[in-house]
Amino acid sequence: MTEPILENVMPRFLQKSLFAVALVLASVWPARAQVSLDYYLPAGTRYDSRVPTPQQFFGFQVGEWHLRHDQLAAYMRELAKSSDRVTLVEYARTYEQRPLLLLTITSPKNHKNIDNIRARHLALTEPAAEEIEQFDGMPVVVWLGYSVHGNEPSGSNASALVAYYLAAAQGKEVENMLENAVILLDPSINPDGLGRFAQWANMHKSRRPVADPNTREHREDWPMGRTNHYWFDLNRDWLPLQHPESRGRIEQFQRWLPNVLTDHHEMGTNATYFFQPGVPQRKHPLIPENNVRLTGLISQFHAKALDKIGSLYYSEESFDDFYFGKGSTYPDVNGSIGILFEQASSRGHLQESVNGEVSFPFTIRNHVTTSFSTIEAALSLKQELLAHMRDFYRNSRKEVKKAPVKGYVFGDGGDPARAFHFIEMLRRHKIIVHKLARETTIDEFTFQPGTAWVVPADQKKFKLITALFERRTTFTDSLFYDISAWTMPFAFNLPFGEIRDKSRVKKIAGALVEKPVFPRGEVAGGKSSYAYVFEWKSYYAPRALNRIFDAGLRAKVAKKTFSALTSLGKKEFGYGTIMVPLQNQELNADEIFALMQRIAAEDAVVVYALNTGLSVSGADLGSPSFAALRQPRILLAAGSGTSAYDVGEVWHLLDQRYDVPASIVDFNRLAGVDLNRYNTIIMPSGSYSGLDSNQVNRLRQWARNGGTLIAMGRTINWLNAHNVVDVQFVKKKNKDKKAGPERRPYVKASNDRGAQVIGGAIFAAHLDRSHPIGYGYDQDEIAVFRRGTLFMKPSKDPYSTPLQYTDAPLLSGYISSQNLERLRNSASVVTRRLGRGAVVLIADNFNFRAFWYGTNKLFANSIFFGPVIYGNRRF
Repeated sequence: MTEPILENVMPRFLQKSLFAVALVLASVWPARAQVSLDYYLPAGTRYDSRVPTPQQFFGFQVGEWHLRHDQLAAYMRELAKSSDRVTLVEYARTYEQRPLLLLTITSPKNHKNIDNIRARHLALTEPAAEEIEQFDGMPVVVWLGYSVHGNEPSGSNASALVAYYLAAAQGKEVENMLENAVILLDPSINPDGLGRFAQWANMHKSRRPVADPNTREHREDWPMGRTNHYWFDLNRDWLPLQHPESRGRIEQFQRWLPNVLTDHHEMGTNATYFFQPGVPQRKHPLIPENNVRLTGLISQFHAKALDKIGSLYYSEESFDDFYFGKGSTYPDVNGSIGILFEQASSRGHLQESVNGEVSFPFTIRNHVTTSFSTIEAALSLKQELLAHMRDFYRNSRKEVKKAPVKGYVFGDGGDPARAFHFIEMLRRHKIIVHKLARETTIDEFTFQPGTAWVVPADQKKFKLITALFERRTTFTDSLFYDISAWTMPFAFNLPFGEIRDKSRVKKIAGALVEKPVFPRGEVAGGKSSYAYVFEWKSYYAPRALNRIFDAGLRAKVAKKTFSALTSLGKKEFGYGTIMVPLQNQELNADEIFALMQRIAAEDAVVVYALNTGLSVSGADLGSPSFAALRQPRILLAAGSGTSAYDVGEVWHLLDQRYDVPASIVDFNRLAGVDLNRYNTIIMPSGSYSGLDSNQVNRLRQWARNGGTLIAMGRTINWLNAHNVVDVQFVKKKNKDKKAGPERRPYVKASNDRGAQVIGGAIFAAHLDRSHPIGYGYDQDEIAVFRRGTLFMKPSKDPYSTPLQYTDAPLLSGYISSQNLERLRNSASVVTRRLGRGAVVLIADNFNFRAFWYGTNKLFANSIFFGPVIYGNRRF
């Protein structure tokens, strides 16, 4: 019924009352009928008819169905084609070959001058900008980013409406907006996850939406659509940059350095709407206070906009700004303002909640609303935002002069491949890296030119460099939304040191590294007549060994050290050296030589040609100290109850880094699987409650017959409870029972529990390099990343704890004093004999988020050398 008809039949005050009631009901419980464009966008707006509406393009209104990524991408391309306000670039491709797009939306006049606008904007970060006080004629740059989590789809669906409005809306308001702003719109940060979830939600949609939370539409199957192809959370990858989505996005981010960046999310269905600032004291110390102040000012625009549509919201509670690997926090260490939006999710099309039924259109409208309130805030605060970027870099230049650390030097630790990937990450963040020009010693490390590099602190990215290199162990708060430490040289297991003399930095800093080049090895000595050997130090040595197996060749591993004469002179070879004899192989000498040349070139290993089996010292090549190896045939357990993150990290490591195939098997299907197809079973952290006693017995017998069982995290508890292994755990110390528990305020219960969480920190552990798990490492102490509070006691067998935490283990990050006491001297890895097989128990995550290169080799060793631990000859 339209308003003119109402006016004829009822008093005006009653019309207004009914309209207000309808507005509130629409905001909390929209009608189940299809909504109109005016539900999302400002009513009464005129649009350019040459630009198709979303409904015209898709054949349905946004919110009626979940947009697939291909539909969304096609619409964005159409907007760029039909509107002179929009240009588009494809900045990356996902693992599944879906395009990632970035739209630049501004006035046609600005588009003609876009390169100059960008150059002038970036000039704010330079010393010459310090005296600039006015920013007349400079547009503010706003980045709108949507749905980094694929099963939080309201953001990506909202992006179609926001983009349409900016491309087609007519009138002075939108023209002023586009004249004074450059809007960078990323419609789908995680296309693979979005595609997975859209298919799920649409395939379970009923003609009449079902709001029951128990219906299948609202209960995704494992691993769900949150993550990317390999089940990684892309909202933790802004700093590590291990995935193509993140690498392409950061290239565009650094190309523009937007003043404001939005990160649109969803949370539990019973929640409301959240926008930053979060908890004020839970920000990283490197984030300036002015960032918090501006975030607070921007939040007032969100509150006003959400008030208009009646949406419930909150702000300075929950969430934090600490880990710079998140989308809403990475901008804060780059002179931008990152803004996190979280809202109740319909997880489908309609779902019950404590706040009434939450509809998909309602969630879309919320994100549309805050997208526009962000732009409105940026325009209103344009002078302050541009000044903030100028001041951020101006103040950084002042702070670096007072900072005690003037630069960092790091070496390759005998593995140029790991160093390459570290430098690659630094350069993607626009961090300046120099080659080391002369030998220098810092603390216990001596760094040599050719194998070491220098990062001066005195450069534009000073704060970001500090965030990557610092070791922080003191904090103002004990609660963290994510990890509390990510010191990158520790993650890459690279020796590094702090330089505290600026003149020394200048003396040792050599040529700039523009673009790192992947290192190439060589076949030292040319074609061999007897055997080839290579050390296990290289990060890609596991890939090299698997190439050898793929070629049908036999290989052995050295369980003892030895020295031999090579073309480069006498050479000491360590534990884990791989030996490939020429005798009795399926390939001839020429073919094996060609394979070794390929391995040297592609896997960054130095292969040595040996022409005699007689060593200068230590084990000869025919000695029993060289153990025969087998090619891994891997079953990777997965499915509901396991951690999709842990499974995905193993899959990614094997598939992308080592080129080792693995069969991903839902463990609930284990009863129908012939376990004898596999010689290695990897059980990532999980409950495995679906396995009955028969399957436990099958698993136990399989290991007894010679299999290698690798158990991670909580799986150790499960194996222990089912008597597959016997593990002792470090328990909490009991307080005086007579005294009873300390009385505490009820309101502090959540914080007290949170303070005992190890969300992610870095610790020192002692490595037995003679143990097969320790092969390929040069140092006795390495940095280990830990999450969780599983504390294993060392094995009663003195030879079966290859990795044990030190007495003073904390290197970087937060841990409570109680947990630190439990962690001291506890075990990170314990091995167990089971019949003719081996069980490797790994308490920690050696593959964390794909950037913990330093401990990947420990995990690879458990796969390739598991049978060596107890002399297994089965399979």
